[in-house]
Amino acid sequence: MNGPSERPEADAADDAVSAAANEQTDDCRDAGGRAKQDAGADLDPESVVAALQAKADENWQKYLRAAAELENVRKRAARDVENAHKFALERLAVELLAVRDSLEMGLAAGDDADVESLRQGKEATLKQLVTIMERFGVEELDPQGEPFDPGLHEAMTMQPSADLEPGSVLTVIQKGYALNGRLLRPARVVVAAEVGDGAGEG
Repeated sequence: MNGPSERPEADAADDAVSAAANEQTDDCRDAGGRAKQDAGADLDPESVVAALQAKADENWQKYLRAAAELENVRKRAARDVENAHKFALERLAVELLAVRDSLEMGLAAGDDADVESLRQGKEATLKQLVTIMERFGVEELDPQGEPFDPGLHEAMTMQPSADLEPGSVLTVIQKGYALNGRLLRPARVVVAAEVGDGAGEG
């Protein structure tokens, strides 16, 4: 039987082996348990150190594999971001090719076409372009008669009007556009003023 002076050393060795065994994966637990039993029975410090060193080596290899995988993930993410920047407009560009084709065909047929057919061709091409823009979230801002909004509209001048409330959009000089709710270009407008208030161009 072990003497009282040997118990702290035995307890420390047993605790160390237990801690190492608890960190092992499921498929290594049986081997760890056997190492713990052998160390507890033999009380061989060299065996304990060897078991701990083996566990340390195993954990180091796991760390190296995890670090390598993390680096691979980082590189893949960087490539994905780079490709997203390069080809973000790919779908839009493909759609716009059809608009260009229509314009080129209209120009090629211009010499033999009358004014009405040319107008109809332009209207069809414009409709095609509007459809594509809407598909990609581009919204037209045509605020005729609406209250002036400095966040969406750019006031070019003010003009007295008896037909609209002061501060309303009297005339749209240039339409504005937004992309998925974000302003691309403000609408340039003439703002209605009270009749006789002396408002002039801004």
